[in-house]
Amino acid sequence: MQRDQKVVQFYSSGAWKKCRASYRKSVGGLCERCLKMGIYTPGDIVHHNIHHVTPENVSNPEITLSFENLELLCRKCHAEEHPELYGHDKRRYTIIDGQVVTR
Repeated sequence: MQRDQKVVQFYSSGAWKKCRASYRKSVGGLCERCLKMGIYTPGDIVHHNIHHVTPENVSNPEITLSFENLELLCRKCHAEEHPELYGHDKRRYTIIDGQVVTR
């Protein structure tokens, strides 16, 4: 899966890095989906959970930088949300005992 260059630039931007760190801190650093099930798992990825970032909305901070559109996930939960990102290369990623393992 190839990403649009504007989207790639956004995810490398200082604004996103600052927002991501601030959001992670605001939710306590734990995966929000696991926490809802009573499981304490460190969060790894700040995910755009309502509106995904696209070339059409990448310039809209109400979508890209709004805490209301974010969710902190562990790698397992993010892989479940985006199988197209993790399942494209079976040689690199697999899920073992509920954990995403990079080979």
